[in-house]
Amino acid sequence: QVQLVESGGGSVQAGGSLRLSCAASGLAYETYCMAWFRQVPGKAREEVATIHRLGFTTYAPSVKARFTISRDNAKGTLYLQMSSLKPEDTAMYYCAARVCTQDYNYWGQGTQVTVSS
Repeated sequence: QVQLVESGGGSVQAGGSLRLSCAASGLAYETYCMAWFRQVPGKAREEVATIHRLGFTTYAPSVKARFTISRDNAKGTLYLQMSSLKPEDTAMYYCAARVCTQDYNYWGQGTQVTVSS
């Protein structure tokens, strides 16, 4: 059974930093493409950052240069280092996994990030 468990969310003031983690189990983690998404109630889910099994990364323009996605294949863990946080970064953050040639089909339960001004 595949499980993705996020942690590291919380409340922080604007300009602060947080690091999210996503512990994966039940899958050959090193072969999967991973991503972080976020969603605010009433709005569409937004892809924040992705990391290919080979390590290539992509970022949404709104977070580029502020967020860094990384993975530790030995630990089966995905990270999102978030810096210079803004109130508009407030959202529920989800990690997701997919076989790299397919759509995302595994999702975590989410971790809340709240940034106050």
